[in-house]
Amino acid sequence: MKKQLLIIYLIVMLVSLISPASADNTLSNNDIARSINFTWLLIAAFLVFFMQVGFAMLGAGIIRVKNSLNFFTMVFMDFSLGALAFWSIGFALMFGGSNASIGLDLGNAYVGYSGFLLAGKTFDNYSAGFMLFQVMFAAATVSIVACAVVERLKFKAYLLYTVAVTAIIYPIYGHWIWGGGWLSQLGVKDFAGSGAVHAVGGFVALAGAYLLGPRIGKFDKDGKPNVIPGHDITYIVIGTFILIFGWFGFNAGSTLSATDLRISVIALNTFMAAAAGATSVCFLMVSRSGKADITMICNGALGGLVAITGPCAYVAPWAAVLIGMVGGIIFVKAYSFVEWKLKIDDPVGAIACHAANGIWGLLAVGIFADGSYQGVTGLIAGNTDQIYIQLIGAITAIVWAFGMGYIVFSLIDRITGLRVSPEEELQGLDICEHGICAYPEFSVNSKDTR
Repeated sequence: MKKQLLIIYLIVMLVSLISPASADNTLSNNDIARSINFTWLLIAAFLVFFMQVGFAMLGAGIIRVKNSLNFFTMVFMDFSLGALAFWSIGFALMFGGSNASIGLDLGNAYVGYSGFLLAGKTFDNYSAGFMLFQVMFAAATVSIVACAVVERLKFKAYLLYTVAVTAIIYPIYGHWIWGGGWLSQLGVKDFAGSGAVHAVGGFVALAGAYLLGPRIGKFDKDGKPNVIPGHDITYIVIGTFILIFGWFGFNAGSTLSATDLRISVIALNTFMAAAAGATSVCFLMVSRSGKADITMICNGALGGLVAITGPCAYVAPWAAVLIGMVGGIIFVKAYSFVEWKLKIDDPVGAIACHAANGIWGLLAVGIFADGSYQGVTGLIAGNTDQIYIQLIGAITAIVWAFGMGYIVFSLIDRITGLRVSPEEELQGLDICEHGICAYPEFSVNSKDTR
């Protein structure tokens, strides 16, 4: 009898497992898709956050040892102070609408004006995830600027411009192109931010580097630029690998949806553009000097990534390779132009990488978009209008970012001053701005220019 009861019990348990659950415990297909998309959004945000490690290592490796801790601190404060500024002000300016909503009412053409401090009737779990994803983009924009002003900028000035970029400059252009603003209404396409993140960050960096002036010893009396070598090539390579890895979240995550199967094409395009950018720079360096400069190769990969960020969803892999190859070459040419012609000192190459290739990425949409995603087409598909629309978006990014960057840095110069003293610059910003150095066993002489 006990054996029979045991068999009946097992049968009941089996039936209960394979039969449909009650209505209260059943997830519909829509609920499952929403959960998957929600998880994907968070994972993408985590990947983009990890890019800050890449920025920190890349930049610190390219600069001198006496300023490396200063740069680490800058990047750390990008997402710390920058997150608070974006949370309290920037997110509302970027995505706020007319009904105290967070990212759901996108009818205003020029700027959002509700949802400050994330207050609003429609704020929910998804809005929190979307905010987390977007704040990572804001932090990345500030880190781009840090790369161009490092080794001579006062830390107080850095904190002030971090607030300005994350609270005002990046969010307002972001609203125009991603928040239902006038550029998006015009038809400008920038899938993951060649313009909104990279061009904006790059041209703010141009304004900052121009107003700051070059580092001591960067240019001879006749204006010829000197090479100031960085202190750790290993940092540069590892930092670049981390940035490439994080870029999968940056680009593919911009679908905001794991059920959008285009993420596979976006991820492939992202990787192929990086590979093509690195390869084109490698061959260019070898053809010029017979030497393969790994620092330039790494920046070539990043140039390809910046270039593919805007068109990544709209183009085929062959186009991504071409866009990345051109992006690498653009970096090399722009880097030389900034140093030799403009006489601007950009220690990490942020202007050449992000400003120049951010514009190229916007224009590439108008050239290579093939209609395979959201019906967006460019020149290769017979649409001559998109390239002109993209050009408007590019010109707007240049004027807005450089103009606002110039104003902000000029105001900061009046408030706190921009640049450390020559004595402090020679000593190193680690000691004069933070009181410690990254490598305590390394003694820095006050006259040491390393």
